[in-house]
Amino acid sequence: MQWRRRHCCAHTAKLLYLLSLLGLLVFLVNQVWLPRLTGLPWWRGHPVVYGGGLHTTKAKWNTSSHHTTWRLVIVPQATLKADANASSHEKEGVISPQGEPGLDNTLTANTSQTDEVTLSGEITQGPFPFIINEQDKCVEGKPAPFLVLLIATEARQVEARNAIRQTWGNESVAPHPGFIRLFLLGKTEGELGILQQRMLEAESRRHHDIIQQDFLDTYKNLTVKTLMGMNWVAMHCPQASYVMKTDSDMFVNTEYLIQKLLRPELKPKKNYFTGNNMRGFAPNRNKNSKWYMSPELYPGDKYPTFCSGTGYVFSGDLAGKIYRASLSIRFLHLEDVFVGICLAKLRIEPTPPPNEFLFNHWRVSYSSCKYSHLITSHGFHPNELLKYWHHLQTNKHNACINSNKERAGRPHSNRMHVEKPP
Repeated sequence: MQWRRRHCCAHTAKLLYLLSLLGLLVFLVNQVWLPRLTGLPWWRGHPVVYGGGLHTTKAKWNTSSHHTTWRLVIVPQATLKADANASSHEKEGVISPQGEPGLDNTLTANTSQTDEVTLSGEITQGPFPFIINEQDKCVEGKPAPFLVLLIATEARQVEARNAIRQTWGNESVAPHPGFIRLFLLGKTEGELGILQQRMLEAESRRHHDIIQQDFLDTYKNLTVKTLMGMNWVAMHCPQASYVMKTDSDMFVNTEYLIQKLLRPELKPKKNYFTGNNMRGFAPNRNKNSKWYMSPELYPGDKYPTFCSGTGYVFSGDLAGKIYRASLSIRFLHLEDVFVGICLAKLRIEPTPPPNEFLFNHWRVSYSSCKYSHLITSHGFHPNELLKYWHHLQTNKHNACINSNKERAGRPHSNRMHVEKPP
């Protein structure tokens, strides 16, 4: 009888142990590996929510605490009221936030109670001085650029910058209506930083397409880097019709962006912001994730709609508006989320692109047909960028015709044709 009791207790203990392991596994799957999305398939998970596959980055902050706000690091400026005389055209696209429960309260918690969002007034330089500047890119007397490309990069990424200069960032791609490129950089510390700085300044003298400020160039300062670009546009090139912020490992079809999406023959839009729209995304609460967001920094359950930082486009008037809004919003290291909060503060909803496959924050398998009809694809090495870009240029006028012919010649194949460059 005692043996049976001991045997029964042993089985019960094993069963409870297995159940606890199963519960722990379910918890980990829901907290770490599965994206907490609303209405989106799991494979479209964004790293803000889904931290799998990439290591945690231990980056330095330029701020003293996790509760530091961007407003507190800015040189104090007078509070400006919104322009009551703004035209109805300037107010196009301005709508209320998405109506998510608790979103208004979260935005209030993340913004100053005393500062008002300003839509007008003079923009002054931000908290960090320029080390390298190109303030004469848009001087009076020159035609206003249709598009300004703001490309986030690091000093060591020389090959990537050179590849972009030869491909999608080359002004000859769209000589009319014209665009300019600017690489955005912070500074690197130590002896390596001194060497990189000398090389960077020589590169700047040669190409005149670099702007750099005196902040540490780390992942967690990407928000600072992006705001530097927006501040530059507002101060030195406010007449630009459109601005695109993207990264140095991207493939950007600038010709398709300009001619098919922005359409220079039309009057430039106002309060326009588009890209890979991220709607209904939740903060990543996994402390081991690169994209961790603490409840103290952002207490809400969902972010306002934002666009993936790999590539988004906005009208030139928004550069100053977003920058001004940022002055009263608590600093967040997730750049695309922070910009989305600024838009929500301005009550501007990002516009969905006409085709959901135009802006891709993942790598799209190459074919000249697909790449002639998209705007961004992610994860390119400089050599790949050169190879695919030049192949696309030689095939763009009959890209889909050639692909259809080859598919027609293989009627029994169920595999999708992927055209490889030579």
